Amino acid sequence: MVSYLDFEKPIAELEARINELRETAATGELDIDAEIAKLQQRSDKMLKDSYAKLTPWQKTQVARHPDRPHFKHYVAGIFEEFIPLAGDRAFADDQAIIGGFAKLGDRRVMVIGHEKGDDTASRIKHNFGMGKPEGYRKAIRLMELASRFGLPVVTLVDTSGAFPGVQAEERGQAEAIARSTEACLALDVPMVAAVVGEGGSGGAIALAAANRVLMFEHAVYSVISPEGCASILWRTAEKASEAATAMQVTAQDLKGLNVIDRIVPEPVGGAHRNPDEAISALRQAITEELSDLAKLNAIQLRKERAEKFLKMGG
Repeated sequence: MVSYLDFEKPIAELEARINELRETAATGELDIDAEIAKLQQRSDKMLKDSYAKLTPWQKTQVARHPDRPHFKHYVAGIFEEFIPLAGDRAFADDQAIIGGFAKLGDRRVMVIGHEKGDDTASRIKHNFGMGKPEGYRKAIRLMELASRFGLPVVTLVDTSGAFPGVQAEERGQAEAIARSTEACLALDVPMVAAVVGEGGSGGAIALAAANRVLMFEHAVYSVISPEGCASILWRTAEKASEAATAMQVTAQDLKGLNVIDRIVPEPVGGAHRNPDEAISALRQAITEELSDLAKLNAIQLRKERAEKFLKMGG
């Protein structure tokens, strides 16, 4: 059952009509296959045309779609032999950020990412993908472990931002994010980050200061959410659409600004309509980037990473 977004209402109505006709055709009383095929062709064209001209705010809605693949789906579809590692060895284990050893083809890697959850219970368990200080300190521990064993690091970014609660601030949220970003930049091994849904604020960059930053076609990546920006500038979240456009949050905008390195195409209608195709495309992109980075030594990797981020905005 597809969950339709607001701008997809015409498509939803047409697909509902198609389903009704298919149920009628299943009874064998009428031969309406030709009519169904005609409507399906019209629906496919409407979907393709709609997704070819999404506004930044519509892309934000797509990036937040509840049916988009999550960290656990990417791990299952891209990697083999995933061994999760828990805890920051200081306070607790944060389920919003998960990581561990894995295999990508014949290559051993360390994979780390945000997990939002896909139902009420799992969303609460994973805190909607909003990491706490112990989550970022766990990420630091895993990155340092990967560097020690010479394993490339792959991160999957999907968060609206780090958790803003009082307890998180008391435990040093800002410091943990800063040190996680520092750990990314200091790695002696290749690092590839992929923004697969939302890339929000410091909670995202803490896992995305990589040699190569990939981004799904309909993902978004920004210093603050459009609603947060609108609340600051216009004192109302109702201006989120205007804020999204002004902030240049889309993959296409950010590729033009050299903030990201590669756009990974999504299936027509978004990754939520065909998760397997989206996961396969991401696997190929990550594999290609790691193969390219394997040619560089530790000094070259650190230098390239530092130069990449220092020249942004220059």
